Amino acid sequence: MQIPDTLKKKAAEIGFRYPEDKRQSGLIPLLFEVQRELGWITPEAEAWVAETLGVTEVKVREVITFYSMMRAEPSGKYLIQVCQNIACCLTGGEELQHHIEKKLGIHPGETTKDGMFTLKCVECLGGCSWGPMMLVNEDQYFQLSKEKVDKVIDGLRAGEPLVADNPTPLLGNVAGETVA
Repeated sequence: MQIPDTLKKKAAEIGFRYPEDKRQSGLIPLLFEVQRELGWITPEAEAWVAETLGVTEVKVREVITFYSMMRAEPSGKYLIQVCQNIACCLTGGEELQHHIEKKLGIHPGETTKDGMFTLKCVECLGGCSWGPMMLVNEDQYFQLSKEKVDKVIDGLRAGEPLVADNPTPLLGNVAGETVA
């Protein structure tokens, strides 16, 4: 697999942020750039990231498998991650997960037949005060109801631009209006 020039340029920009002996500090930002560009972090991209930053491939793999926001396998156009931590479950997260399963006709770990949505259940997305929540690609949605989930999924299906609830920058996004 050939690494796109746009990704090589991003890697150089990220590398300039850190002193030469601290280049490994760019690991997470570079992995997110790879994921944005390729849709997931391929084994070839893992090797390229390791070589680019001067770290082992094992170190790169450790980071990818630790963070639920990193994709080590292909997924649908929209990866829906539903928080299953106790804070979200106590506010209806489990019921919302089942609602999403029914709406999309898939179970966690599966992708819709049209390749549009993949559903994943994760332990925590860091929005415990605003649960239940989900992450769609890099966009956070908080205080979910079945109606709000339907609006997000239906909007994505229709190709409508949605603005997430991101209260703080996550993965490079900025706060915007909420989807009500």
